[in-house]
Amino acid sequence: ALRPASASTASGGMPAVAAATSTSTGERVDVTTDVFKATLDTRGGSLVRVELLGQVDPLDRTKNMVLFDQSAERLYVAQTGLVPPTGGAGLPNHHSVMKLVPGERNLKPGSNEIQIRFESDEVGGVKLAKTYTFERANYVIRVAHEIVNTTPLPIAPRLYLQLVRDGNAPAGESSFYFTFTGPAMYTDAAKFTKVEFKDIEKRKPGEKAEHPLDADNGWIAMVQHYFASAWLIDKADNARLPREFYTGKVAANTYSVGMIAPVGEIAVGASKTFEARLLVGPQEEDKLAALAPGLELVKDYGWFTILAKPLFWLLTQLHKFIGNWGWAIVGLVVLLKIAFYWLNATAYRSMAKMKAINPKVMALRERLKEKPQEMQQEMMRIYREEKVNPLGGCLPIFVQMPFFIALYWVLLSSVEMRNAPWIGWITDLSAKDPYFILPLLMTATTMFQTWLNPTPPDPMQAKLMWIMPLVFSVMFFVFPAGLVLYWLTNNILSIAQQYMINKQLGVLGK
Repeated sequence: ALRPASASTASGGMPAVAAATSTSTGERVDVTTDVFKATLDTRGGSLVRVELLGQVDPLDRTKNMVLFDQSAERLYVAQTGLVPPTGGAGLPNHHSVMKLVPGERNLKPGSNEIQIRFESDEVGGVKLAKTYTFERANYVIRVAHEIVNTTPLPIAPRLYLQLVRDGNAPAGESSFYFTFTGPAMYTDAAKFTKVEFKDIEKRKPGEKAEHPLDADNGWIAMVQHYFASAWLIDKADNARLPREFYTGKVAANTYSVGMIAPVGEIAVGASKTFEARLLVGPQEEDKLAALAPGLELVKDYGWFTILAKPLFWLLTQLHKFIGNWGWAIVGLVVLLKIAFYWLNATAYRSMAKMKAINPKVMALRERLKEKPQEMQQEMMRIYREEKVNPLGGCLPIFVQMPFFIALYWVLLSSVEMRNAPWIGWITDLSAKDPYFILPLLMTATTMFQTWLNPTPPDPMQAKLMWIMPLVFSVMFFVFPAGLVLYWLTNNILSIAQQYMINKQLGVLGK
């Protein structure tokens, strides 16, 4: 692997030129395709604004989602440039003012791609031309860097690719559940690594970063809920190209993640082209997986990835068959309940038996309330005689919890839920129910399910048994409708199965 050439990159910090920042801009160039309205800056040929035409703004549904931006309120841009092999500045970089080559700026009907080219003046005996290729129906932008050596000696520059972002939470982010925002990177050895903004902030000058520093593979990204940007150089012809990884603080509340790769030696008067790819768009899992190894992991399921990935696959198959994400959620919960039917039946029978003997237990507690030790012995005797295990209703449900938590993260993380309608008033499964109908139904079913369960012998536990579901249900009034639909469906199916078992054992209303 390539070893870092300077102290800054050796510790995972930015090279000096990449760490520098400037608020001044050059000429802005607007580019429109079928998926993007993008803005490029002649200063450095940087991508400084990206409006995603197929995604709505979380705060104003009449507007498109803006991911990249360079304004007084927000900063999120993609930058590239050259550094000498020994580090430092002196070559064309993201501060160099470049000339825009005249050409078409809008993707025309019948055209599959459009190219925007910038050319720098000579800096340190080197010229850099940067060509962006936007393709139809593609969130990946090809970025070619053509480097021309006009010095009297061979050169071996390095190219840096970086993403710079402020540390603010994305607009519209919920305060009731956490989703990661910040830099991420991937290597075959270290796998997917997230870097918190606060960890970059706390890092002292020269202190080694706690993320991969170099490898001969991998990518870097900036991640937020539903969306991601990433620099990729993992193509078939240079999949094992050495590269260095870095993160750092650029300015107050401004952070970067990037990688540096050697371009190779360029002879006197010769040129060399280095191609990279820039992803800017939604976290569509299947498409991400096809772009680079591990890229689908920017859609982060956390500890439940091993269960969440097959559940998402099953959800997408149901959607292909049904054609509606809301009904696909209902169908997936139905399949899970069928898979765990006998396990649930065991739990509900145990709870029904507990409910049946509950009057006997309550009478015993009242009679022996002054003799706690004798009361416990008598209760255990009743459980043995009635062949009831007080924990019998808990274990089967506990076994299923990882699957339902994994499904929770699938629904919370999947950008496919954005703008996806279900029925009537539910026009966006990623937004809260505007009339709170689903949360109210969910609260009602939760309370009814509580009534079906056996009442704990302890009075305080009995009160908590009713209070906790109410407290838990409050959160669902601000949760995405898709999540509430999932819990509501699960509640209804659980109630149906539990009701039938209670009726069979004659314990309804006890």
